[in-house]
Amino acid sequence: MLLHHPPDPQKASRRTHPSMADYPKQRRNHTMPIVAIPIFLLSINLLSSFTSAEISAKVGVNYGQLGNNLPTPTQSVNLIKKLKAGRVKLYDANPQILKALARTNLQVSVMVPNEIIANISSNHSLARQWIRTNVVPFHPHTKIRYVLVGNEILSFPNLKPTVWPALVPAIRQIKHALKSFNITNVKVGTTVAMDCLESSFPPSSGKFRADIASSVMKPMLQFLHKTKSFFFLDVYPYFPWSTDPKNIRLDYALFAAKNFTYTDPVTNLKYTNLLDQMLDAVHFAMVNLGYGDVRIWIAETGWPNGCDYDQIGGNVYNAAAYNRNLVKRLTSKPPLGTPARPGVVLPTFIFSLYNENLKGGPGTERHWGLYYPNGTSVYEIELNGETPETKLSELPPPQNNEAYKGKIWCVAAPDANLTLLGDALTYACGQGNGTCDPIQPGRACYKPNSLKRHASYAFSSYWSQFRKSGGTCSFNGLAVQTIKDPSYGACKFPSVILTA
Repeated sequence: MLLHHPPDPQKASRRTHPSMADYPKQRRNHTMPIVAIPIFLLSINLLSSFTSAEISAKVGVNYGQLGNNLPTPTQSVNLIKKLKAGRVKLYDANPQILKALARTNLQVSVMVPNEIIANISSNHSLARQWIRTNVVPFHPHTKIRYVLVGNEILSFPNLKPTVWPALVPAIRQIKHALKSFNITNVKVGTTVAMDCLESSFPPSSGKFRADIASSVMKPMLQFLHKTKSFFFLDVYPYFPWSTDPKNIRLDYALFAAKNFTYTDPVTNLKYTNLLDQMLDAVHFAMVNLGYGDVRIWIAETGWPNGCDYDQIGGNVYNAAAYNRNLVKRLTSKPPLGTPARPGVVLPTFIFSLYNENLKGGPGTERHWGLYYPNGTSVYEIELNGETPETKLSELPPPQNNEAYKGKIWCVAAPDANLTLLGDALTYACGQGNGTCDPIQPGRACYKPNSLKRHASYAFSSYWSQFRKSGGTCSFNGLAVQTIKDPSYGACKFPSVILTA
């Protein structure tokens, strides 16, 4: 694929983290005009003072638990070791997992839940209680080295009035609480998605959103600088590529472009891949606020190994190519860094350990894993980068790197829980205009009077009405897409028609 204009990562910048109903939407932000950054060279000099000896390049993995069929913590820790990972990041402080990680030499990141950030921010006793419960019993036998306060808080506008102002105070409280227990080897921060930027292209124009720049980002960066912590960034080249595959080359997103580069017109820095471009946009946003020396930690990155029919490029081949090439870059000696930060180590957690079947949203959300829930590898990979790619297993050719064209239906999943399916049917029928009229008694799709058939019709009808406004064929994992027409007799199921 050709790149007709340089890629703009901000047009689709993050994995969705759906929290309610069936309307997960990827966040978008408008780009800003090019902004010259006269202190560019200064930022490089500042960063060069951080040597690779300060932190290792060990690649870690995110251990999500949104599945009802996942291995036990002990089995999971063994699978993490099999990956030859150096670190693991949790989305909570699960005591069973922390116990299983004891004496493993794996560095561990735990997370303070979003729901208690506001309370912790003004209550030192509550912060101490959280550390006493979730860190002290396991430290130091479990090598907890990072505490992240919340997950992508700044990506949710509904949290702006109460949680955004509390974020940095809560981070400070957690740091003080750690010190009160004489725990001094744990870094504190929070995870931020690429939608923290209002401008990201070209990278030199990187600028934080106006609604968070001075109120949240500047005091946060001040704290990270003072404590020598990291800016924990969730960054996914898959999203900008999948949003604009006609103009962004796939090989550029997969670290595989042979004869293509992009040159930033302001800094003249040359980019060979999309990830570096996205990372440097965030770096320059920090430079704009006077904190170009704060180091970036990639808290999440990866590529989906599967996707829905109305998505593109989520397959085993691309996922393996991205993550294998990523590991190769991250473990290079000496470190590669990025064009704006050459030679700087980029500590990273790959997302994720498992394909998680309880995640809502589009199909990609359930297909980021390095392992299937039964513990078998989705593809062969080792995170220490020591095994040559020629010795890794061959990959199946990709089948969906171009957009599907045709009709798609949304039907009940074969293994859908019937109780939950009834609730989802009620929800779908309560939306839109006449969504479920044909499955009413005496109508064309009433018989056979089957919950699964009625739910399948309702899901297809709902999705055909609401897909353009963000509705998904998910229903919390109870629905799946199909290209086989489920219509029968006089009962015609509505469909989504993709033409490009």
